[in-house]
Amino acid sequence: MRTATLRRATSETEIDIAVNLDGTGIYEVATGVGFFDHMLEQLSRHSLIDIAITTKGDLHIDQHHTVEDTALALGAAVAQALGDKRGIRRYGDALSPMDETLTRVALDISGRPWLVWKTEFSQPRLGEMDTELFQHFFHSFAQTAGITLHIETLYGDNNHHIAESAFKGLARALRTAVEIDPRKADAIPSTKGSL
Repeated sequence: MRTATLRRATSETEIDIAVNLDGTGIYEVATGVGFFDHMLEQLSRHSLIDIAITTKGDLHIDQHHTVEDTALALGAAVAQALGDKRGIRRYGDALSPMDETLTRVALDISGRPWLVWKTEFSQPRLGEMDTELFQHFFHSFAQTAGITLHIETLYGDNNHHIAESAFKGLARALRTAVEIDPRKADAIPSTKGSL
């Protein structure tokens, strides 16, 4: 089983997280930010990665540390569960439609963290979540997961749909990329021999 469990504790947040890359999309998420919980649940369900996250953050200040540190912990857990990345497909992409919105997500589990973000919001908040934190989530996740991640909303008007299509797109691309390729299950998917 490709699993990881970790704890991250700072003066700003305390996070306990567990992931199972070979799961069925079972989730248990509690960050104290309702809309963020909803997005993480979508990420789990559509990637088929089991995710359990409990975050206690300094929400009396704002949501920044809670979202950032949860993303950092989640990325680190995924990287830990991937191990040496032997046998993975490595690449994944998805077109993620949600009503009037269409978002394109492509990623490479390359060991080279990068985010290209071409998504905009027309309102500052969704529920209690600051929309500027979505980009920060994906950036932080890509950093510790060690992935190159491209997210582009091709069109869309509804801010909820834009955010959700990005998370679902990441989920579906990640599902493909972390899967074991039966044709090369014993090999690192790189001519360098390591990722």
